Amino acid sequence: MATERDKTKIKNAIKRRRKEVYTPVVPDVQLGFVHNNVDCIGCRACEIACKDKNGLPSGPRFRRVQYIEGGTFPDVFAYKVNMSCNHCAQPACLPACPTGAIYKRKKDGIVDIDSTLCIGCRRCEATCPYGAPQYDPSDGLVKKCNMCVDEIDAGRRPYCVMACMMRVLDIGPIDWIWANELKTKVVGPNDTVTRQVKNMADPELTKPSIGFVPHSKGKVS
Repeated sequence: MATERDKTKIKNAIKRRRKEVYTPVVPDVQLGFVHNNVDCIGCRACEIACKDKNGLPSGPRFRRVQYIEGGTFPDVFAYKVNMSCNHCAQPACLPACPTGAIYKRKKDGIVDIDSTLCIGCRRCEATCPYGAPQYDPSDGLVKKCNMCVDEIDAGRRPYCVMACMMRVLDIGPIDWIWANELKTKVVGPNDTVTRQVKNMADPELTKPSIGFVPHSKGKVS
């Protein structure tokens, strides 16, 4: 339950919000995720690490491993697509929040939520085309991936990245990832990085900070 102090803080935030005109934040560096759809084995260690780090109950999953299967015998295929919050350049969730609980960090472009201002209205959940904000019924708040900002600030990588046994998930400056300049075990010398895979919402909606090494059946023509 919100205390009287919390309620006052939220009311003041809403009053300020009504007077503000939303101006997109242009970060000094935009961090983003990159995932290798081809080499991912779908073990979901990243999902478990994320739930453990954030103390999530059953239900909400900030990171989601999606299994894609198709084709007809003998031409069948299967691959994985791994997504969480994409820390978009133009996040739809941010201007939708009536209290200003959602904000984008200037130094690295990470989109986070101030839980003390969240009122659980779920407007952000409705506006995000990637299903990132998720309602937690245990406390009536909306939560999402914040790229483990405490780890980032300490010079470490997010829990999901560190838990990946196949090293198919990583982070870095998104411009470097898209330009294939970030060469890691995720992006090899012969890999091509794309901004979108099949059945993914149009990146032009919010300009998500994510790149994929796509499966041949997952490429967008």
